[in-house]
Amino acid sequence: MKTIGIIPARYASTRFPGKPLVIINGKPMIEHVWHGVYDTGLLDRVVVATEDERILKTVKDFGGEAVMTGKHHKSGTDRCGEAIQKIGEDINTYDVVINIQGDEPRVAANQIKLVLETFDDPTVQIATLKKRIENLAELNSTNAVKVVCGKNGDALYFSRQPIPYLRNIAKEMWLRRQNYYKHIGIYAFRREVLQQVVQLAQTPLEKSESLEQLRWLENGYRIAVRETTEESVAIDMPEDLLKLK
Repeated sequence: MKTIGIIPARYASTRFPGKPLVIINGKPMIEHVWHGVYDTGLLDRVVVATEDERILKTVKDFGGEAVMTGKHHKSGTDRCGEAIQKIGEDINTYDVVINIQGDEPRVAANQIKLVLETFDDPTVQIATLKKRIENLAELNSTNAVKVVCGKNGDALYFSRQPIPYLRNIAKEMWLRRQNYYKHIGIYAFRREVLQQVVQLAQTPLEKSESLEQLRWLENGYRIAVRETTEESVAIDMPEDLLKLK
């Protein structure tokens, strides 16, 4: 199975403009992400997809590979879709495309390995990860996306609100009564499935929650979810840099 990793890296972030270039331990964040993925040796190729010449130049300067994409994309997956078109005929040699977040500088090799192993099942179309929530702050945070799954491990729904809702139980008791899981934002697609989903129009649930994976569920695609015990650190706002300490 041949694999390619694409890292969407957008300069024009609303909450943290220019964050792929923020310096962490002497290097821009996008360099930490690229090497964190590439150095695992788990992928055959790693490419940054960006809409900004400054990010493109930075990646090329440290020896990485990058392609320019448009400014109009509403999600990282849509940006990945354009990136594979820019790569051209070469993309047909890859079986699985993995979308790694450009704002998570501590990429865990075991997470990449786990999501790729999911494709040992030939019926898997899309794969992602979840991690058990262990504190109420995370449970109640709208930045921590929650996921619930069926018995087969496929996603039933993603939400920014805690799901399921425990009726007649005080919220501070919920974690003692129910296992809750947050979504770890790493996606892998069979190449042809990625090429299909990026052609889909935004859906009502996606617009309501601002979660692109709901578009795929609404259109009948299966999302296989596997559990990881490793934490990821997403840099959404400048204050999130403190998490790296």
